[in-house]
Amino acid sequence: MADEETKGGPAGASGAAHRCGVIAIIGAPNAGKSTLVNALVGAKVTIISRKVQTTRIQIRGIAMEGASQLVLVDTPGIFAPKRRLDKAMVASAWAGAADADQVLVLVDAAKGLDEDIEGLLAKLAEGPARKPILVLNKVDRVEDKGRLLALVQDLSSRLAFDEVFMIAALTGDGVAGLKRHLAARVPEGPWLYPEDELSDIPVRQLAAEVTREKIYDNLHDELPYQITVETESWKTLRDKSVRIDQVIYVERDSQKSIVLGKGGQTIKRISQASRTELTGIVGAPVHLFLFVKVREGWDRDPERYREMGLEFPTED
Repeated sequence: MADEETKGGPAGASGAAHRCGVIAIIGAPNAGKSTLVNALVGAKVTIISRKVQTTRIQIRGIAMEGASQLVLVDTPGIFAPKRRLDKAMVASAWAGAADADQVLVLVDAAKGLDEDIEGLLAKLAEGPARKPILVLNKVDRVEDKGRLLALVQDLSSRLAFDEVFMIAALTGDGVAGLKRHLAARVPEGPWLYPEDELSDIPVRQLAAEVTREKIYDNLHDELPYQITVETESWKTLRDKSVRIDQVIYVERDSQKSIVLGKGGQTIKRISQASRTELTGIVGAPVHLFLFVKVREGWDRDPERYREMGLEFPTED
């Protein structure tokens, strides 16, 4: 990371003072948090999947708007946790909200109010008096606009919001207005990251996340929930290409067979898709080698949680 003088730097040619703020995006699983972060940054910095609870760790995307730097925290979805990993993910999401300058509550407008959102709003109401911003996402999927207004009224009756925005993060509709608003509201101060940095996630971890996304894309409902990917080695070769060795960990032999697929076809598709995307990220040819191993009870190993940047829950 750059030193403080480099990070902050002087004001731009326009004379505008630098602004910087941490903005946490919280919501139920599949509300579109990762899609919104990517849209605000203008590049893919966090993985996306139709599978719920895709995001397991806090990933910070860095977006620029004029003299303002927005540090966007993509948090795991907040839901009623049952398993140890679930509890760690939800705790990470609330920690991200507590540390932020501004909180965006993202709600799937097509889905509306449910138990997860009710619980989320109730917990926010118990916290500090600051007002979060309500963002209704996927409004393009709601034909009856009266439903949107009714949803805003219902949500606002449960928690006071500073502002309300209606967007479609996947298409970008309404995102620019939200970004301008955030840029104007973050406090004055030096930037925390270089202007051209897009994310704080280490490239080895990003590579593992990309492969995990491709696993989600190829397995869908067959996907073993307790699955993780680790980048074991990363080596730049003489021809400037990169060799990446990754291990996909599952809990049982039956899950290993699912990931491999008949005749190894599934793992080949996963590898090809991940290699293609990683080549674009790295900017050089990538030789990706995937291995599938059984590691029973990995979700009960504190070391695995530390590698993902999560606190290990002391109780089941």
